Amino acid sequence: MEEKILLVEDEENIRKFTRINLEREGFTVIEAETGELGVELAQSENPLVVILDIMLPGIDGYEVCRILREKVPNIGIIMLTAKTQENDKILGLERGADDYLSKPFNPKELVLRIKSLIRRLEKPVKNTNVITHGPYQLDLYSKAFKKDGVYIELTPTELSIITLFMKNPGRAFTRNELLDLNWGEEFVGDTKIVDVNIRRLRSKIEDNPGKPKYLETVWGTGYRWKKD
Repeated sequence: MEEKILLVEDEENIRKFTRINLEREGFTVIEAETGELGVELAQSENPLVVILDIMLPGIDGYEVCRILREKVPNIGIIMLTAKTQENDKILGLERGADDYLSKPFNPKELVLRIKSLIRRLEKPVKNTNVITHGPYQLDLYSKAFKKDGVYIELTPTELSIITLFMKNPGRAFTRNELLDLNWGEEFVGDTKIVDVNIRRLRSKIEDNPGKPKYLETVWGTGYRWKKD
């Protein structure tokens, strides 16, 4: 699969700097300077990952992220922001981003984030197992997740997390373990990204997200998937 990256950024110098560094790593880079063009290219060019700035002319990065999750649910999204407020990062994750990086950023760190996300996007070649638990069914090959036979759209990161849980029912994972296993040991960030993704997952798969039946909190530790 061609590792094509869509860079949605309105500042030309940042686009040029980022493109040069990504191309050095062998990525094919497509550029968009507005959110509207980014949405269009994400659908026509089929990039693997979108690097998405929050502050854009026209529709902002939050809205672009929301639209992409509806129209291209399997695409990887990393949001860029010059803002330091925690709420801005959390809002991006809640809109469906897989990861975030604050400006100014080290291009090597961006490359590591992209490669980590691509690993979560890749399909296994030989594993055709299907895991069934309660009303849920997870096809590890096609990466299809269903509840009561109805397909549920999950982001690549959500799918990575649910796969880890369903493969290890009853095991409690700490937030740091979930960071290492899903984002990679090279990830530089705090554990709130885990909590946001868990909250987002519960809203999609649990009958009552406020009182989860399957994706349980283990107080003082982290989270686990309920074991029969």
